[in-house]
Amino acid sequence: MSDFDHSQLDDVIHGRLRLGIMAFLSTASPASFAEIKARTNATDGNLSTHLGKLEDAAYVRIEKSFNGKKPLTLVHLTETGRTAWLTYLTQLESMIAASRD
Repeated sequence: MSDFDHSQLDDVIHGRLRLGIMAFLSTASPASFAEIKARTNATDGNLSTHLGKLEDAAYVRIEKSFNGKKPLTLVHLTETGRTAWLTYLTQLESMIAASRD
C-alpha cells in the first residue's frame, strides 16, 4: 500500500467539473465554450468559474473573438495543462493499482 497517496492528486483538476473539462480538452483542444458546456452539462456561470480556476493554474488558455457579430470563446489546453493532466492520470492509476494489491 506504499503507493497509495491521495494527497498527490492535483486539487485543481480533481474537482468534478474541472476533471470533465480537462478530460474533454485532452482529446478536443481547442473547444468552444458551447461545446464544453454541452459535454459537461454545466451552466454558463459554473463553467466560467471552473474555466477561470484552470486558467489561473495555466492549464488552459482562453481566446475570445467574434464569428461575425457573435462572440466566440475557444478554450485551449496548454502544455502545462497537458503535463498536469498526464501526471494526474499517472497518480490516479498508481492509487488504483495500490488499492488492488
